[in-house]
Amino acid sequence: MLFFAVFTASFPLLIEKSVELLEEQNPNFYYMPILIIIVAIIRGLVSYVQTIVSQSVALRIINHIQKAMFAHLMDSDIPSFQAATSGELMSRFTNDVNMMRDTLSKTLVGLLRNIIVAIFLIGVMFYLDWLLAVIILSLLPIAGRPVIRLGRRVRRVAAKVQEEMGFLTANLEQSLAGIRLIKSYGMENSEQIRANKLFENIYYQALKLVKGRSRTYPILETVGGISIAAIIAYGGWRIISGAGTLESFVGFLTAVITAYRPIRSLGPLLTSLQEGLSAIQRSFTLLDSKPAIKDADDARVLLKCEGNIEFEDVFFSYNKSTPALENISFTISKGQKVALVGPSGAGKSTILNMVLRFYDPDNGRITVDKKDIREVTMASLRSNIALVSQDVILFDSSVADNIQFGRPQASREEVIAAAKAAGADEFIEVLPDTYNTIVGERGVKLSGGQQQRISIARAVLRKAPILLLDEATSSLDLESEQNIQNSLDELTENKTTIVIAHRLATIMKSDIIYFIDNGQIVESGSHEELISMNGSYARLCNLQFKDEALNQPE
Repeated sequence: MLFFAVFTASFPLLIEKSVELLEEQNPNFYYMPILIIIVAIIRGLVSYVQTIVSQSVALRIINHIQKAMFAHLMDSDIPSFQAATSGELMSRFTNDVNMMRDTLSKTLVGLLRNIIVAIFLIGVMFYLDWLLAVIILSLLPIAGRPVIRLGRRVRRVAAKVQEEMGFLTANLEQSLAGIRLIKSYGMENSEQIRANKLFENIYYQALKLVKGRSRTYPILETVGGISIAAIIAYGGWRIISGAGTLESFVGFLTAVITAYRPIRSLGPLLTSLQEGLSAIQRSFTLLDSKPAIKDADDARVLLKCEGNIEFEDVFFSYNKSTPALENISFTISKGQKVALVGPSGAGKSTILNMVLRFYDPDNGRITVDKKDIREVTMASLRSNIALVSQDVILFDSSVADNIQFGRPQASREEVIAAAKAAGADEFIEVLPDTYNTIVGERGVKLSGGQQQRISIARAVLRKAPILLLDEATSSLDLESEQNIQNSLDELTENKTTIVIAHRLATIMKSDIIYFIDNGQIVESGSHEELISMNGSYARLCNLQFKDEALNQPE
């Protein structure tokens, strides 16, 4: 940038010397055009190198920010994710990052370069005519103050645009994900109207942004016109009166005209900088946020986990007002199979989430092998837990990759062995590319039963002493459920298992069944013991088995 500024500032001096030699009719005048061409070539090469280097640095900064934001999200707790939609978070990586990229690679670089060039050219002006330079500089504050005020206003509007873009991204994601439901219910027009409102909001906010940027142009054009008029009037008067020379006047005028472009661009660049700063502020707000659930400073690694779990007087609420769990206390010994049953919203899934330490108790504690899970590292705790849930998450990758997600360092032979244990090898082998078959987004190319078997194979490969089953067969038909239940029975052998199931036939052989209602344990015991109590569990069994009997074909 400094070299670029030096060669740019040399142009007015070369023009001044050319006019001087021309007035003297000096033959050396003919060398001046050649010298100007050489300077222009060098200036172009310097500009090329400066652009490559500065943009490389700017893009590397963006690269680091993106990596830092993603790492921060991966380290964030579940409540942090629930506080924002996935669309809003995606907007940080797309809209905000694009704005930051433009700011760092174009705006900030252009701003710095133009400031340096302007400083050198102002130095040339003072060298040629200090009094005229003072007059010109006195006009700059007139333009500077409104430009700065406009920049602050633009920053607020830019933040609003980015916020609206986050809403739009979130809504588009929801609409595209729910396209089957939208079409099934004939809601296309309703969705179009809702999306149009968002598009209109962005249009009006973006238009305000354009107007804010554009207001700098008439201010700078007016000040620029006044400056040039003042130079011509004052400089011409000095030449006529004999107080100045033509070559100094022409050189000074060249310096002003050369400086006019970088100085004029400072206004729009400053407003663009404010837009980028609003995006940077949003990104740094994300980076500066601290998760509520994190490792203690003296957290230890959970080694040789046996799988003994204990809840001791646990209280928890999501909103700090309505309790989700109240006075939950129970003990699960190594290798036991425990079932949680009860109505929807009773707190069953909350218990599983707390074993994984997605949330911490408001009161009480949860221990694994007599160690408070808040005193061990989350990574070591979760490495000893395998989860199979009703919402199967498969990535748009191969079957093998999705199974290997349970233990990335596992060999191909171990992946196949896990698939066989889960009863998945049979259908995998008939897929077009067997274990290398791409399953599509969320496993769309596989049936529900096939997706669940891959999820079970993932849990088998995990080889974790603690297994959590969250209604793992609820979305399947009875035949598929029975087939997968056999795989689950093998998976739970010699593992501490907590299972949630709405079909009671799948948990009748559990060692202990806890009936959860309104966040409390109201009944506990084996299936036979609970039936003999003739309480909530028995009534649920009677209703469910009666319904199943009525639905059986004659």
